[in-house]
Amino acid sequence: MSVETIDRPVSLVSLHPYGNEGLPAWLIPMRASAHARFLELGIPTTKHEEWKYTSLREFESQSFAEPTFANLSDDDIADAVRGLEDAQRIVFVNGIYSEPLTTRLSQEEGVEIRTLQCVGGDPSNKLKNLFGTVARTDEFAFANLNSSQFRSGAYVQIHRNTKAERPIHLLFISTGGTASYPRVLVHAEQGSEATVVESYVTVGEGTSFVCGVTEVVVEANAKLEHVKLQSESERSYHIALSEARVEGDGTYLDYNVTFGGKLTRNDRQVFIGGSNAHVRMDGVYVADGEQHCDNHTRLDHAFPHCDSFEVYKGVLDGASSGVFNGKIFVYLDAQKTDAKQTNQALLLSPKATIETKPQLEIFADDVKCTHGATVGQLREDALFYLQSRGIPLKQARALLVYAFAAEVLERISHDGLRSELESRLYQKLGTDQG
Repeated sequence: MSVETIDRPVSLVSLHPYGNEGLPAWLIPMRASAHARFLELGIPTTKHEEWKYTSLREFESQSFAEPTFANLSDDDIADAVRGLEDAQRIVFVNGIYSEPLTTRLSQEEGVEIRTLQCVGGDPSNKLKNLFGTVARTDEFAFANLNSSQFRSGAYVQIHRNTKAERPIHLLFISTGGTASYPRVLVHAEQGSEATVVESYVTVGEGTSFVCGVTEVVVEANAKLEHVKLQSESERSYHIALSEARVEGDGTYLDYNVTFGGKLTRNDRQVFIGGSNAHVRMDGVYVADGEQHCDNHTRLDHAFPHCDSFEVYKGVLDGASSGVFNGKIFVYLDAQKTDAKQTNQALLLSPKATIETKPQLEIFADDVKCTHGATVGQLREDALFYLQSRGIPLKQARALLVYAFAAEVLERISHDGLRSELESRLYQKLGTDQG
C-alpha cells in the first residue's frame, strides 16, 4: 500500500466545497448550498437534543488530510471481501473510485453499478430526479458536509422485474489520517429484487473520518435487502445518514452491523410511502474499550396496511458506551399499521453504559404498535451451566453473547456474509469459534 497526502491537515470548519470535476453540472448549485448549510448548522453539541449523549468535542479538535493518491492491492482488501467473493463489487478508497479493485460490474442483465461521474449525462434523468431527494438532510449538518465534499459515489440501479443473482458489494476503504465522504444511491425499480452490502474498513494507521450519505428507493413490488457493515479501526470516526423510501407493496430489509470505530453515529430512516409495504430495520453493535456507538432510527408510516419490525441489540464491554434512539411515527391516514420496536443491550462490564430512548407517536386509531427496551447482564446460572459442561469461561461468555446477537445476524440471507459476520463477532469477543 502507498498513500500520498497533503502535508497540512485541514480542519472541517475551514473546508470549501470540493471541486466539481467530472460531476454533473446540476450538482454544482446543490453542493454550494449544502456547504453554506453546514457552516450555518455547525458541528452539533450535547445541547442539541439529538446529540445529547454523544459528545463531539474531541472529534472537533481533529484535523484530517485529503489524500491525493492511494494504491492498494488485492491483499490489502482480502479481509474486507471475505464471505462476498461472489459479489459484484465496486471499491472506493478515501471516497475515490478505485478501478483496479473493482470487479464483476454489469455482468448481470438488468443490474447497473456505476459511479456518479459515469451517469452524469444519462438522458433519462433518473439519477437527477432521485439524487438528494430521498434523504432528509436539512437538519443534518454532516449530511450537508458530505454533499459539499464527496468526490465520487456509487449509483446502483436494479431494472424493472430484474432479480440480481449475486449480491452487490459497495466497499469503502479509509486510509489513516484522512477524511472521506462516501455517497450512495440505490434504486430498486418496480418488481426487482437484490441484496446490497455496504462495508466500511480501514487500511493503514492514523485517525480517519468517514462521513457518509446513502439514499435508497424501493419501488412498488420490489424487494431490497440492505446490509451495512462497519468494521473500521478503533481510531476512526464514522458519522453517516441513510434513508430509504419504500413504495406500495415494497419490501425493505435493513441490517446495520457495527463492530469498529472510536465513535460511530448511524442515523437510519425509512419513509413508507405506499400501502401494503413491509419493512425490517434491525441492528447489532458490539463495542469494547472506550468505543462509543450511537444509533438513531426513524420509521414513518404514512399509508395504511403496512407493517414494520425493528430489533436493535447492543453488546458493550470495557468502558464502552452506546446510545439507541428509535422513533416511529404513525400518520393520521396510516390505519391498520402494525409496528413493533425492540431495543436490548447487554452490559459485560460494570463500566459499560447505554442510553436508550424508544419513541412512538401515533395519530391513527386503528393500529397495533409496541415498543420496549431492556438492559441486562449475562445470567450467572447460564454461565455456570456451560462451565459445568467443560466449556471455559471465555468461550461460555462468547456463546451466550452470540446467542443474544444471532436474532439479527441469522436473518441475513447470504450464507457467506452471515458466516463471516459470525466469525467477526467471535473475533471481536476475543474468542475462537471452537
